[in-house]
Amino acid sequence: MSPAVRVRVPGKVNLALAVGPRRADGYHDLATVFHAVSLFDEVSITPAEPGSGLRVSVEGEGADLIASGPGNLAHRALAMLADRAGLPCDVDVAVRKAIPVAAGMAGGSADAAAALVAGAALWRVRADDVDLASLGAELGSDVPFALRGGTAVGTGRGERLTPVLSRGTFHWVLALSRTTLSTPAVYAELDRLREARGDAATPPAIADALMQALRDGDAHALGGALSNDLQEAALSLRPELARVLEAGNDLGALGSVVSGSGPTCAFLARDGEHALDLAASLTATPEIRSVRCATGPVPGARIIAD
Repeated sequence: MSPAVRVRVPGKVNLALAVGPRRADGYHDLATVFHAVSLFDEVSITPAEPGSGLRVSVEGEGADLIASGPGNLAHRALAMLADRAGLPCDVDVAVRKAIPVAAGMAGGSADAAAALVAGAALWRVRADDVDLASLGAELGSDVPFALRGGTAVGTGRGERLTPVLSRGTFHWVLALSRTTLSTPAVYAELDRLREARGDAATPPAIADALMQALRDGDAHALGGALSNDLQEAALSLRPELARVLEAGNDLGALGSVVSGSGPTCAFLARDGEHALDLAASLTATPEIRSVRCATGPVPGARIIAD
């Protein structure tokens, strides 16, 4: 076995998120465009003494909000991989967080993806023996994309991926809220709002304008095409997010959207310099805890050298 494996994995924003009707299994059919951005977690796995079991430690912003036992997605990913491969799971796992926690950027799913890649390398599990994407889909709808990265359309629960041609690099400013949002609560609020209005949810689809903007590498067109069916529900539960979106738009963002189920708000900038200016100005917005600049698309979970 290798002495240790370290994997870097990005967070994501949803450039578009269309939500269909609720299914019998409680999930909703989705059509979404995932976009991996340059906020990275690192997951390191080191072999431990036989019989010592699986131990996880977490450091970084929000680490106190993350379980270290079986409730941790990286823990679950490694336990599942070891079970499927018929191997003992005696490892120490260190998770270093830079993807915001409970922010709609799939940080937990990213850590699960990184753990799968690291575990497969550490234990020399061949890809044709254990399909990491299939394991990832069992752990969470966003895990397969965290393995892949780049830009991709997700359908089903988001786990069925189709790569998207995306030219160039896009510059993002990510405004992190002082509050959190529960993903199930946001979906439940969307269902409530639709029922109250008598809206019939339609099959989800991605607008052609957004796909064309990605193919052209046109940031201005992309900014105008950003969309999220969950945004109304997120704003209903956290009305202060509307002020965050308004602030970014007033400061010249090309487009804005709540990422996933929120509460992170993503703003598209013209270029790197504009992103820095926008981030500096947004720090004065009271509802914002912190602001990060990022670029995308970037690759998914990858082994890195020391």
